[in-house]
Amino acid sequence: MKKLEFKTNINCGGCVAQVTPVLNSKEGITDWNVDTANKNKVLTVSTDSLSAQEVIDTVEKAGFKAQEL
Repeated sequence: MKKLEFKTNINCGGCVAQVTPVLNSKEGITDWNVDTANKNKVLTVSTDSLSAQEVIDTVEKAGFKAQEL
C-alpha cells in the first residue's frame, strides 16, 4: 500500500462532495482524504496499483486540478 499526496484546488465541502463519487468509484483507490484546512488543500490517496498520474487524471475528470507533492 502506498500513500500519494497531491496539492489540489478542492477547497470546500461542496468540492469534496463533487469529487467523492469519482474517487470512490475509481478501482485501485482504497482510501482518500482532502485536508481543506491545509493551504495546499492536500489530497492523500491510499492505493495498491495506481500511479500518481492516474490519480491526477481521475481528479481532473471530476473538474479539479491536482499536482503531486
